[in-house]
Amino acid sequence: MVVLQQARMLKKYGHRVKIIAGRGGGVSTDVDIEIHPLLSSSGDEIASLHSEMAKTNDTGAMEPIVQLVERFLASSTKSFDILIAHNVLTMPYNLPFTYALHSIANKGLINVVSWNHDSPYFYNDYHDLDKLPWQILRHKNENIHYVCISESRKRDFAKLYGSEENMHVIPNGIDPEYFLDLNPSTIRLLEDIRLSLYKADLVMVQPARLHPRKNIELSVMVTKALLEKKVDTILLLTGAYDPHESESITYYKRLKEFCAYMGVNKRVIFLSEHTLGDRTRQALHRNTVRDLYLISDVLFMPSSQEGYGLPLLEAGLLKLPIICSRIPPFTEISDGNVCLFDLDETPEEIADKIIDMVSSSRSSGMFRRVIKEYNLDSIYTKKVIPLLEAISLPSSDALGKIN
Repeated sequence: MVVLQQARMLKKYGHRVKIIAGRGGGVSTDVDIEIHPLLSSSGDEIASLHSEMAKTNDTGAMEPIVQLVERFLASSTKSFDILIAHNVLTMPYNLPFTYALHSIANKGLINVVSWNHDSPYFYNDYHDLDKLPWQILRHKNENIHYVCISESRKRDFAKLYGSEENMHVIPNGIDPEYFLDLNPSTIRLLEDIRLSLYKADLVMVQPARLHPRKNIELSVMVTKALLEKKVDTILLLTGAYDPHESESITYYKRLKEFCAYMGVNKRVIFLSEHTLGDRTRQALHRNTVRDLYLISDVLFMPSSQEGYGLPLLEAGLLKLPIICSRIPPFTEISDGNVCLFDLDETPEEIADKIIDMVSSSRSSGMFRRVIKEYNLDSIYTKKVIPLLEAISLPSSDALGKIN
């Protein structure tokens, strides 16, 4: 899954990508996959070789297969610039593959990156590997770039290799849209603002029709107050105005003018008017609203009047923190399990309550950290691009940007 996500990320940003593996296939139609059985970690031929070498400590028996693998890799990657090897240079599952990678790196046939997730030498049961030919797994090759998935792993590998030169840290990431199983329609709808959502400190969602009873002016003022408190905030409004009601149309226009007056027109998103890439508009369905809950930090409901409060039930089911006005339907539904404010409180006071609620919740903090720091787009921009640049134009300045 890590390899597939990485391949999709690179392809998304315009790189030509191919996955090379020993087994499998059929997991994706959008990324090219090439299978060669000699790259497998579970083939009979490789298992037999490992067994023989464990007895003789002699690499000669595997040399023909090393050459076959090397020729295959040279041919398969001849039109590519970089070959990323996940764990192949660190784990004892296919030594001919490991030796072949070292060989093509030494010959300069392609830039090789060893993406280091793990090593058997970090554990107590590695003693059978502390001899030839296995010791190559603890050998650091000056012709190979090394990536570790965390700072702690970098320290582990630096100790194993006796050097941390040319070692970089790029964490495993996550694709929020894939993991949360967002609907394609939601992804299309958010395409133009998704990076802003990832970079924000706080995303609030208000699923309500554009009607004066929903008190959306207060939502706008609270957004402004949060921004003034240096909290980078986005407010998502799902509701549409009723084109058949003049009052609703007037209220919508007044809201737009108010957002412009408050200077938050780029931070308050009216999703009902948001156009897709082909300039068409898309109706918000139930599943889309659910998706908006999943990518938001807070459900904000400042209504002055309500008959009920279904969004509170929906947000509660998804464990989304709720802050809402202290009106009878909301207090009845929530029974003390939400953050309440009085309608005569100032926007600044309400903003402080939101900040306190979010900052006191470790789960909310972790959610925003994952969204901001560990989504694949952020990792690509902050880590992968500098690595690719460093490999293409190696210099001390370029390499320094990676960490």
